[in-house]
Amino acid sequence: MYWYQQPPRNGLKLIVSSTSWRYNSYKDGYSEAKFEVNRESSNYTLMTIKNVTPQDEATYFCATSGH
Repeated sequence: MYWYQQPPRNGLKLIVSSTSWRYNSYKDGYSEAKFEVNRESSNYTLMTIKNVTPQDEATYFCATSGH
């Protein structure tokens, strides 16, 4: 499972990937303290953005892989 951020007038940036039920791998500049990911089943995941500020304005995408 992958979560991406696309700020206005910018390209996609990977925030976090989850390759197992309990392990999330955050990219540099992103952390669980800000972007909390909960994966409750193979069909459901939720990302919560904490302490939202104007700098968080973006479109957020979730993607999955068939592997």
